[in-house]
Amino acid sequence: MSDTTWHTPDPDSQPDFYADVPLKRFLALLVDSVLILGFCVLVLPFTAFTGLFFLPVLFLSIGLIYRTATIAQGSATWGMRLFAVEFRTASGHRFDGLMAFLHSMGFTFSCAVPLVQLASVLLMLTGSRGQGLTDLVLGTVAINRRAAS
Repeated sequence: MSDTTWHTPDPDSQPDFYADVPLKRFLALLVDSVLILGFCVLVLPFTAFTGLFFLPVLFLSIGLIYRTATIAQGSATWGMRLFAVEFRTASGHRFDGLMAFLHSMGFTFSCAVPLVQLASVLLMLTGSRGQGLTDLVLGTVAINRRAAS
């Protein structure tokens, strides 16, 4: 099956694509957060340590850059790759740079507004495709990576 004819899997007929994805996304978030924190520590000296005064903004900004760059490169962050999860568009394609940026902006907004993040988590836990709020708005989905054939 070629990528041009592949669409997002149906959660009823192909549940393996969605098995444990919310848990894997959470674990990937933890890994990515540690990496982003490490990048923040590396950047702090270049701000003459004034970055400490706006550390949450610095963390969100570096996170946005990290997420956009890694998702645009492989349709997943490094944490998501570690847990074999990737993003796909409604047509089943991997994310391009624009979609990676839009998804990262939605995620960053969700992190900045805790009620939005809570709604997103609840949607992931209750929906058949495990989509968060940003996924629903963009028509994207996170799935288990297909095995290479």
